[in-house]
Amino acid sequence: MKAKTKKGIKYTLLSALVALVGTVTIAASNPDFALGRNIQILFNMFRELNLLYVDQIDPDEMLLDAADGMTSKLDPYTELIPEKEMADFEIMTTGKYGGMGAMIRQKDDYVMIAQPYKNSPADKAGLVVGDLLLEVNGESIKGYEVSKVSSMLKGTPGTTLHLKVRKLLTGQEEELTFKRERIVVSGIPYWSVIDDSIGYIVHKDFSEDCSNDIRNAVMSMKKAGIKGLIIDLRGNGGGILQEAVKILSMFVPKGTEVVSMRGRMKELDATFVTQSEPIDTQIPVAVLINSSSASAAEIVAGAFQDLDRGVLLGQRSFGKGLVQSTRPVGYNAYLKLTTAKYYTPSGRCIQAIDYSHRAEDGSVGTVPDSLIKEYTTKAGRKVYDGGGVMPDIRMPDNYYSRFTNVLYGKGYIEDFANLYYKKHREGVDVDNFELSDADYNEFVRFMADKPVDFESETQQTLSQLRQKAERDKYLDRIEGELNAIEQKIRDDKQADLQAFKKEIKELIGDEIVIRYHYIQGVARHNSHLDPEILEAIKVLQDPARYHQIITSQDTQRK
Repeated sequence: MKAKTKKGIKYTLLSALVALVGTVTIAASNPDFALGRNIQILFNMFRELNLLYVDQIDPDEMLLDAADGMTSKLDPYTELIPEKEMADFEIMTTGKYGGMGAMIRQKDDYVMIAQPYKNSPADKAGLVVGDLLLEVNGESIKGYEVSKVSSMLKGTPGTTLHLKVRKLLTGQEEELTFKRERIVVSGIPYWSVIDDSIGYIVHKDFSEDCSNDIRNAVMSMKKAGIKGLIIDLRGNGGGILQEAVKILSMFVPKGTEVVSMRGRMKELDATFVTQSEPIDTQIPVAVLINSSSASAAEIVAGAFQDLDRGVLLGQRSFGKGLVQSTRPVGYNAYLKLTTAKYYTPSGRCIQAIDYSHRAEDGSVGTVPDSLIKEYTTKAGRKVYDGGGVMPDIRMPDNYYSRFTNVLYGKGYIEDFANLYYKKHREGVDVDNFELSDADYNEFVRFMADKPVDFESETQQTLSQLRQKAERDKYLDRIEGELNAIEQKIRDDKQADLQAFKKEIKELIGDEIVIRYHYIQGVARHNSHLDPEILEAIKVLQDPARYHQIITSQDTQRK
């Protein structure tokens, strides 16, 4: 029987259709339904691709690609951490692992010791910067990437590690056997009293228990009679939030609000106040920051500024004000996802407004005035959001030229430092060492036959201008001028070695010092020379200037 000839049946079917459409519409608008539907589609895609795609597919790689796709339009910090990467994630957050205790880097077909940690198993076994690893536990590592060799070197503390190495100083191959240990990489690689009365702490990351190291350092230096303190957070990418709160609790009264976080799930919102009695609420403090100071480092810097508890020096910080949490997703994999934003005591969010567009060095790009909001510190000073924390005393950016970075990346500076180390076994004075002009001339001669292939940004821009001029038919008119400019900025290795002599000498000096005095020696060496440290000392030793900054000086808007 045809529905179109039976009026009753027609109306019944129409009513049923309307009801069905309504149900589907309601279900489709339900987020849980949408989630379930899309999970089913994704599962079906995996199954069909795995079964029928023309080439063999690695399901693990396909999952990682799918995870990257799901998070690509979110913030840069939400990501899947598969089981094989969890060990590295734990090392990053705790600073602890089982191994030999040394940094390594690629050197041609092998891996080289870049830095043994002082008193680590590698150090006690006699490994030095420049030693080349040939075999690990009887297996040749020729052609292996650093990440793979690193995994081979790590293991359960107490297990045996067999290495074959080519020693830098003798050129001979040697076999070494020693036990792995529990390695603890302190977030505080160096602290000391400098300039007679100023405490100086280098703080590299907010790993587990780093606050205890800072507390011990501050207590020790207070006993030595320091009259001011520098906390160096340059290059500190952050870490554990609670460690930042503990560090701030040493310098502000108990019960002081130092950071809050707010997100979509209101039950996860939290305000953090200091829980312990401070060490010293009066000692002048200078905090050093730069464009690589991020996350927990910005929380500490922002709180010092908002509470008028210290002076900030350097460059605007990175601008990462997002809170990440880890959630298990099965099979020992975790999803690290952003769940909230940080806010400093004044109410500022330090997150850069634009996640994706940054300067070449990773720093915050230009922020329109209309998007920048004004806040006030405890004393009423003006501070601003828009991305990162702006220092009270802005220092010039201190970046190496692209030419110098190429020299370092190719290993030429390290190779020359190795030659110096072999030749000068008597050591160097960590406080007063400076590469002489004669030694630098030796480096210039060392570079004579070394290829340095790079194109400066100026040359890249000139090439683009030439292409556009040709397309717009202006090239005939301006080609002479372009050729003249090109002649002046052309790659000239010898000219660049002289033009960037100062910064190249600094890098070579650091590489030489580390071979005799470890990373701690480099920090001590630079504390006598660093312009930002020297400026911080001046401020801390000038009570009137320090007081004026923390009570009445506004920060720059941008």
